[in-house]
Amino acid sequence: MAEKLFMIDPERCTGCRLCEMVCAVKHTGSSNPKRSRIRVVKWEDKGVYLPNNCRQCRKAPCMDACPEEALRRDTTLDAVIVDQDACIGCYACVDACPFGAMGFDDAGVAFKCDLCGGDPQCVRFCDIKAVDYIEVKTHRSKRMRESAADYCEMLRKQLSQEE
Repeated sequence: MAEKLFMIDPERCTGCRLCEMVCAVKHTGSSNPKRSRIRVVKWEDKGVYLPNNCRQCRKAPCMDACPEEALRRDTTLDAVIVDQDACIGCYACVDACPFGAMGFDDAGVAFKCDLCGGDPQCVRFCDIKAVDYIEVKTHRSKRMRESAADYCEMLRKQLSQEE
């Protein structure tokens, strides 16, 4: 399987929260967004919506913090997965996560994005691609193009000031 990244583009997000509903239904069978592994956060003062979920960190602080080793890396997906039978509900992973991506169910067991086994449903249903699951090489190419465009714009401004 090609190396992939879960990408978030807040400029595209309209705040419809369909990603939350789809995720909750997929994982719990209920349309309760509080049971979703992805959350849309609204910055009121900026009028911006930001989908937020697990970044599947290489050096995952949640894994390091867990005293029961209830979090492990799935080598096929390169995703951090919760072993719900091993979780003791201590909330150490919640405190350790720099993105606030960990959640707890009604039984006090941790949950987080598991990439839906490689086919994230939030991505599948987000027609505007505010969330996407792309190959790393595609991401690198996009970043290089963006960087080149930023550099060209900077040069353009500099040249116009010299004239």
